[in-house]
Amino acid sequence: MASICSPEMPRRAFIGVIAGGLLAAPLAAETQQAGKVYRVCFLALTPGEDTTAMTALKERLHELGYREGKTMAFEYRSADGRPERLPQLAREIIRDRRDVLVAGFGTLTAQAAKAATTTIPIVFTTVGDPVGSGLVASLGRPGGNVTGLSGLPEIGGKHLQLLQELSPGKQVVAVLMNPETPFTRLALKQIEIAAQANRTRLEILETRTADQVPRALQEAVTAGAGSLLVLVDPLLFSLRREIVDLSAKFRLPAVYPSSEWAEAGGLMSYGADRRQMYRRAAEYVDKILKGAKPGDLPVEQPTKFELVINLKTAKALGLTIPPSLLQRADQVIDP
Repeated sequence: MASICSPEMPRRAFIGVIAGGLLAAPLAAETQQAGKVYRVCFLALTPGEDTTAMTALKERLHELGYREGKTMAFEYRSADGRPERLPQLAREIIRDRRDVLVAGFGTLTAQAAKAATTTIPIVFTTVGDPVGSGLVASLGRPGGNVTGLSGLPEIGGKHLQLLQELSPGKQVVAVLMNPETPFTRLALKQIEIAAQANRTRLEILETRTADQVPRALQEAVTAGAGSLLVLVDPLLFSLRREIVDLSAKFRLPAVYPSSEWAEAGGLMSYGADRRQMYRRAAEYVDKILKGAKPGDLPVEQPTKFELVINLKTAKALGLTIPPSLLQRADQVIDP
């Protein structure tokens, strides 16, 4: 099927290298040190966060030759959804001297890790603006002890375009976001630019805690919103099933930031394949364990985006998905 990606975002090439040529470089030829057990720690903001994606990371490490309990000790630490706990957890991880610290979903986790150490290598998995947030000096030459994979704030404009194509007569779009997440502020700017160009009114729903979500969506309906756009965020991701159920309750056609939302019953998702991003993060870990310096490994951005449509949800909402959207979908979830 055809893709809705722009020409500069080829459909099947997932990760593009920013000013560096990392993908073209051969994997390090050095073998693992005999008898060495590498200590890798994964720091997450929310409990159970990135379970599927983290599994992809560990699977890729296994494919690269690491065996948990034999050549690798893998630890998972979570702040249980409380951002204020991240700095202390990061300090504890650093104190126990890991070989690599993998920062899970979001900018706050990576920032806490960087604040805790300037020596232990850090690989972030999904950071919206690593340069603007102070994590790296540049995408091509990060410098320091931090590198990883980044998202694209511009994708919010594509989400708005999809909603307008789905429901062209609805001029008020609700945007569910956590204002404390740095990436969402960037993405919101892009959405506002696109909305102004298309004369679409945005109803901004700021949610910082789980209990604020139901009230926010009710307020959106009261304000006349005819559809919903959810911005990527660790908190909202952990609440995706509740949000999907609420959007169905309020009969709000919605577009979500990754396929996990559509798999949970969401109407439509458009975003990078996060499982593949975590597999790439595992390759960063491997390179670092074999001697590469994080500051020399360019930050990568996704160039492949997946459109997933859930026809079961569309039927429940009484919606007919335009053929043009179905033809461009990478995956269609049938009833």
